[in-house]
Amino acid sequence: MVSKIGGSVLTKVVDALCEEESYQTVYHMPEHDRPMPSIAALGEFVERLRAVLFPGYFGDSEIRPETMRYHIGGNLDAAYRILEEQILRGHCFFCKADEFNCTNCEADAQRIASEFMMKLPEIRRLLATDVQAAYVGDPASKSPGETIFCYPSIIAMTHHRIAHELYKLDVDLIPRIIGEMAHSKTGIDIHPGAQVGEHFFIDHGTGTVIGETCIIGRNVRLYQGVTLGAKSFPQDDSGNLIKGIPRHPIVEDDVIVYSGATILGRVTIGKGSVIGGNVWVTRSVDAGERLLQR
Repeated sequence: MVSKIGGSVLTKVVDALCEEESYQTVYHMPEHDRPMPSIAALGEFVERLRAVLFPGYFGDSEIRPETMRYHIGGNLDAAYRILEEQILRGHCFFCKADEFNCTNCEADAQRIASEFMMKLPEIRRLLATDVQAAYVGDPASKSPGETIFCYPSIIAMTHHRIAHELYKLDVDLIPRIIGEMAHSKTGIDIHPGAQVGEHFFIDHGTGTVIGETCIIGRNVRLYQGVTLGAKSFPQDDSGNLIKGIPRHPIVEDDVIVYSGATILGRVTIGKGSVIGGNVWVTRSVDAGERLLQR
């Protein structure tokens, strides 16, 4: 049996949802008739970059060296056009200036998109080290290609290394959207502001959280459920949270953090140290120290 909502009921619901006090805190009015960023378009942007960064694995699976330039060029051209438009939309999402003060926005979007594209060789280099770290760090992995295809760590780090470069270019909103795409796919939550060194691997990954001001060195391995978070949230005299101050851990080179460990605050986890599973850490840890659950 198919039931339909009655006209009077529908009218009442529409009237209630259109009352200003109902929608004013959740409604966004586009500035200067510019729509909001498109999650679908940003999804395509990331997929096209994955086809460029890992040719043959994503996109055209039959790519050959003689068709490489065509494959990469076509994907980069489409990715650039998407990014330029989405940068502009992200800026307008926050912008409160009138339209006469926005004459440089399109030029800025073009410049930023071009600067980002120049970062792609370095992004690929870093991701290649992450792939190697996943392959070497997991006995169950049979090849580096398996980690590219299957491992949530590589998905999360592909999104993160893209988002982080956009974050460094002061792109509004877009880095967070790209980061949350990976979060929803993998359960790994990395803020785009986090600085992550090469040869980084998150084994299993689900439930791992890495905060905005984290600094992570080379050859670091985390396991599932690890939190690199803030211990406290300082407020100004008006009670508002102070944004942007360093408040997350520094993890030096060659550190291993096992599953369920929680490390909070601007503490330093020294080079070569080991943090055991389910350990709660709110102090700095010396280089080479083994901090295990008792």
